[in-house]
Amino acid sequence: MVIPIQPKHDFDQIRTFAREKAQQLVDKYPDKLTTQLAKEKRGNRVFLDYLRNAFGQTAVAPYSLRAIENAPVATPLDWSEISSLDNAQKYNLSNIFRRLAQKQDPWQNLYKKKNTTISL
Repeated sequence: MVIPIQPKHDFDQIRTFAREKAQQLVDKYPDKLTTQLAKEKRGNRVFLDYLRNAFGQTAVAPYSLRAIENAPVATPLDWSEISSLDNAQKYNLSNIFRRLAQKQDPWQNLYKKKNTTISL
C-alpha cells in the first residue's frame, strides 16, 4: 500500500498511520493479507510491511524482480484487485507483461497529487 503524502509528518506518525491502515486491511481480508513479520506465520498471505516507514528503511521498487524461483515481480495493484489476489507471487516474469498490456499501471499517476487529508 502506497499513499503519497505531503512531507509534514515525522516517521513515527507515518509508521503509526501505516500500521493502523494495514491492520484495517488485514481485519477485512485475514485470509489474504497479514502484518506478520515471521515468514513461517504468513502462509500464502500478502505481507503488508508498514515497518518500511522509518528513518533509513528501504523498500522494493515497483516492478522489481525477486531472485527466487519463478521470478515474482513486485506489482502495484489497485484496491479492486486485493480481494481477488490469490497469493503474493501471482505476477512474475512470465506474466507481468501480459498484465501490463491488458491493464493500465495503477501507479501511473500516483505522484501527481499528494494526499494532504490523511488523519494521523
